[in-house]
Amino acid sequence: MSSHASKPAPGTQKATDEHTGPGWFARFAAMASAYMGSRWAFAGAILVIVVWAIVGPLYHYSDTWQLVINTGTTIVTFLMVFLIQNTQNRDARAIHLKLNELIYAIDKAKDQMIDIENLSDQELEQLTVRYEKIRAACLKRKTQQLAGD
Repeated sequence: MSSHASKPAPGTQKATDEHTGPGWFARFAAMASAYMGSRWAFAGAILVIVVWAIVGPLYHYSDTWQLVINTGTTIVTFLMVFLIQNTQNRDARAIHLKLNELIYAIDKAKDQMIDIENLSDQELEQLTVRYEKIRAACLKRKTQQLAGD
């Protein structure tokens, strides 16, 4: 067990003040993203397309008939990009904080790995090369052990 496992990593303490919780947009984005990813939203989208296709002959497959679906899908897609990105950003941030807490809580872990997502591309590449060498050494040892058995 870690000597500092009982205390949370810096910056990972849960907020207790209700005013520091997610803002209205974050709550809306999470709810909208959860709903729009549901089977009911998919069924609703299929229903809209079926209704649109059925009314095609009534409008003689006019330009306006095509414009309705094109405009509607463009607007929904445009708005969903922002909602999905917001949700992805929050999820990624939460995962990074959880990983930071795990790194901080394990004595043998390298504390310098905390917040590496903020490093430059060059620094990340240096770490990648370093860990690829470690992986290669592990594979070499494993191969040698298997050959020795």
